[in-house]
Amino acid sequence: MKKLQPKPRGKRTAASLRPRTTTADRVRPMPKLKRTDEEKKQARGDGPEFVEALDRGLRVIQAFSREGRPMTLSKAAELTGLARATVRRILLTLKASGFVHGDDRLFSLTPRVLLLASSYLASNQINTVVQPLLDVAATEAREVCSLAVLDGDQVVFIARATPTRMFSSGLEIGYRLPAFCTSVGRVLLSRMPDDQLRRAIEQTPLTPMTPQTTTDQEALIAAISTVRSDGYSVVDGEAEPGFRSISVPIRRYDGSIVAAANIGGHVDRITIDEMKERFLPLLKQLATTVQPLLV
Repeated sequence: MKKLQPKPRGKRTAASLRPRTTTADRVRPMPKLKRTDEEKKQARGDGPEFVEALDRGLRVIQAFSREGRPMTLSKAAELTGLARATVRRILLTLKASGFVHGDDRLFSLTPRVLLLASSYLASNQINTVVQPLLDVAATEAREVCSLAVLDGDQVVFIARATPTRMFSSGLEIGYRLPAFCTSVGRVLLSRMPDDQLRRAIEQTPLTPMTPQTTTDQEALIAAISTVRSDGYSVVDGEAEPGFRSISVPIRRYDGSIVAAANIGGHVDRITIDEMKERFLPLLKQLATTVQPLLV
């Protein structure tokens, strides 16, 4: 019987030297699934009752105040961080509800949004109780007397009384200013414990409003600590050139600070010493009178 001879091996190529791949080697790992809306809410710390659609609608409304003029769809998407398609649906919904006016190019808020502000003012006990006292203080001081609350790193003026003289300067209801450079803001920041105050100042953009604006973090923290011990705040030309003001805390019955009352005037009309002598007693009387009425 003829003996079978093994076939001669040819020259091995580079391809033949590569290790063979198995089926398991050819299987690619599955891509990570996109996070669901629920997972995103949990990552942000939002609870299960958080309504994402409502939050997005409110973000679009707030974007108008940041832009300060009619907005395009692209600008609204940029300011809110939302997809254009999402913003478009929200704007069309707001338009159908009467809160937004516009065509396919530009959108703007309508006066109907003032219903949201008036609802707050009508339901806020502070405004109802404090307004008559603001009127008295403004008449006696012959300057504008205002009430403000803290909203993030800004103050919002929620009440205002004007003296009877024909011309008077002052901030309108709803006006916002940075808290760090206003007397009302420093009063409201003074209610924070030291560690919380430091974090708040470190996280706040200390953009100067005037050449006199204090932007040094340590100097600000020291100034606010002084406000806490003194019980009032004086700011001279830091928020508006040529304007100085004095503020005191407005407390609830339990002693917690819920707002700040302020009287201000132009530097040509009053000195800081005169403000302390004339305005501070009026503001302290206002705060003392209103405290037991705020529950």
